[in-house]
Amino acid sequence: MSVELTYLLLTALLAGSLWIPFIVGVTSEAEDFTDFTRPPDLTRMRPWVHRAFRAHQNLLETLVPFAIAVVVAHVAGVSTQVTIWASVAFFWIRVVHAAGMISGYAVFPVRPVIFTASYLCTLAIVAAVLLA
Repeated sequence: MSVELTYLLLTALLAGSLWIPFIVGVTSEAEDFTDFTRPPDLTRMRPWVHRAFRAHQNLLETLVPFAIAVVVAHVAGVSTQVTIWASVAFFWIRVVHAAGMISGYAVFPVRPVIFTASYLCTLAIVAAVLLA
């Protein structure tokens, strides 16, 4: 398996695991949000629980274009130092983003810079495919 697909798989695993901090937070809240008959009011939860939900949503939003770019590069047979490093960087940037978001340490302007860096990784893969 290529490096790009390996890091796509790891990113998918990260996205598939980021629900855990949110659910831990929801179930440890003083107020009962576990009936799930309607989406819970995130503003009534502790800030880190709200941020955990947002970190998960944010990764899901960035995973789709990244995944499409990596799969198109793979199908097109494009694997360069740019696509490899962009895939590796994307994963680790998203790990830092999630940790920073949930902990509350990644505040303005750090969080938008981290988000933009991950987007630039996706753009680098797309550019490598288009220029191949």
